[in-house]
Formats: sequence, structure tokens, C-alpha cells
Amino acid sequence: MILTQENYYSKEANQEYLSVSQYKDFCGTIGRVGCEEQALAKLNGYWEMEKTTALLVGSYVDSHFEGTLDLFKAQNPEIFTKKGELKAEYRKAEEIINRIERDPLFMMFMSGEKQKIFTADLFGAKWKVKLDSYLPGKCIVDLKVMKSLREAHYAKDMGLMDFVRFWGYDIQAAVYQEVVRINTGERLPFYIAAASKEKVPDIEIIQIPQEWMNDCLSGMEMNVSKILSLKNGEIDPIRCEVCDWCKHTKILKSPIWPDNLIGEV
Repeated sequence: MILTQENYYSKEANQEYLSVSQYKDFCGTIGRVGCEEQALAKLNGYWEMEKTTALLVGSYVDSHFEGTLDLFKAQNPEIFTKKGELKAEYRKAEEIINRIERDPLFMMFMSGEKQKIFTADLFGAKWKVKLDSYLPGKCIVDLKVMKSLREAHYAKDMGLMDFVRFWGYDIQAAVYQEVVRINTGERLPFYIAAASKEKVPDIEIIQIPQEWMNDCLSGMEMNVSKILSLKNGEIDPIRCEVCDWCKHTKILKSPIWPDNLIGEV
């Protein structure tokens, strides 16, 4: 199928194409355990992730820079009070937007083509990507609105690290860069245009090191092969037993030890 802005997130598109969000659903990141069974439940339409306030605040900012804020407001009436005013959390989103728009460098990086769609064959799978800001021949930019830009995240056996690697945004950078390279022949630098939700919003333009992206790609091929087998129904999915889907569908079979309560992340 040919992807458009209207069908990009459709069930049919998600079945035919692999995306970074799908990949992370199946395989996880340093900061989040993947769950094959939940990933398939989402793909097949019988499990929907909750639209949290934190997610909606980020989507509000994204929609502003996409030029689709009016549509976002119409589709999410819960962001308004009964008086028709924005709730406090979304007034914070307006503060973040205002902070971003008074920084020339941030706005320069966000001045590219918005929501540019690319597809490519990678590791035997058809991939789809959608770029927040694409500056042909110059760079790829993804907008992120985070709780904090400087908070150190702890991962078992790895210690403290930045939000980029913890949440797998290096994986996103690697795939986006490679898909664009396949289409254009150009290996462009990848930047995160980041803003925080703090009382005083912080902003940064963060360049992802090329070696991080190279490392991510080098470890993906075997995972992609398994994901395709899972999507095709050739093998049974593994449960993580910690995600919302696994909690919802859990059937207790025997008691556990206290040590079993501690997750891997």
C-alpha cells in the first residue's frame, strides 16, 4: 500500500510495515521491557494503550508544529474544562511552544518539511518512518517533549544514562537515518529537538553520535527476523508479565518468591 498522512497509522499500514515504535514494542529498550504478546495485541486491534496526560501534552506540542493543532483539539476534547478553557497541563504545553518559538536555533532545526514519509526495505522488512522536520541534504530532526532533559535514568547492570539511550531514541535515529539514506543516497545527521515539561521549560538541540546509530543497526537484523515471524503467526509470542496487557490477562498458576517481584530494567 502507498502511505499517506491519513493512513500512516492505520491497522493495515502497521500490518504491512514495521516502524520504530513497533520494533520497540516487541524488543523493548534499555528503559522499557518489550512484550511480544502485547505488541501483537496492539497490532491486531484488541489492545489499545491509554492516552495519558503526559502523552497528550507531548502530542499537543507536536500537533502545533505539524500545523494540525485544531484537529488535535477536536479529537481530544478531554483537554478542555467544562468552561471550554485549556486544562492546566495543556496551558503548560502552550508555555513550551512559546519557549521553543523564541529560540532561533531551535526554530531553524524545526523549519524543514513536516511529517515527511519515507519507506524502505531493511533487514528483510518493509519499514515506514515519518520525520518531524526534514531538511533535504542537511539533517533529520525529531521533536521530543520530555519530563526533563537532564534527569539521569538508572538501568540494571548499566548504571545511569541519558534519556536518549534509556528510551531507545538512538534506535529511532538509526532507522530514520538508514531509511532516508536508502531513498536519497545521503547519510544525514540526526538531531533531537528537545524541550522539557519543567516549571521553567528547558530546550536543547541534541545530535545523536554516528557510532550510536551504527551500533543500533548492527544488532537489529536478528530481532527483525523474529518480529516478522511473530507478525506472520509462525511462532508464538513471549509474555513479559510486567506490562499492562500481561497484568490484564494474567492467570495465576502458583505462588512466587519476593525476588520474582524485581524486574530486569
